[in-house]
Amino acid sequence: MTSPAPALSWGHININVSCLEDSIAFYQKLGFSLLLPGIPYLELNASGESATMPDSAALALGMPRQSAGRACIMQLDDGFPKIDLTQWANGQPQSPPTNADLGLVRLCLASQDLARDYALLREQGVRFLSPPQSMEGGKADIAVCYDPDGTLIELIQLYLDKWQPLIDTSEDTPGT
Repeated sequence: MTSPAPALSWGHININVSCLEDSIAFYQKLGFSLLLPGIPYLELNASGESATMPDSAALALGMPRQSAGRACIMQLDDGFPKIDLTQWANGQPQSPPTNADLGLVRLCLASQDLARDYALLREQGVRFLSPPQSMEGGKADIAVCYDPDGTLIELIQLYLDKWQPLIDTSEDTPGT
């Protein structure tokens, strides 16, 4: 007998940043808008001086007591997930992971016209690993850019008509 799964849905993805203002400007280039100039349940705001999180929030997030920072919530559209941008005032930040590391290594955003979006973002000074690349069998084109702190953001244009044979096959596979 299988145990029931928890009733979860998307919430947000947190991205730690070194300069909140620079990161807000970058994510706005990608089409995000500022939803909230703070994260209310952490008692952090985007403006002014860094605020100290409540001890309960620090404990829940595995952060030291007296962790202080500034933050905001951004959205790409009206749906989920949102992104939380957080600039910590204390702590020892590490470099963002690369594609070869374990864990969450990049955020992926869908594009309807990757060539156009790549050109627009390059004109705005966004750095990319490479120009858009066509994937095997023409199933997708991808380009990966860096945010101001080096977090990888994948832009992908899918060609779902090329995926149909794969989807049809997976329906016949046990356990899918």
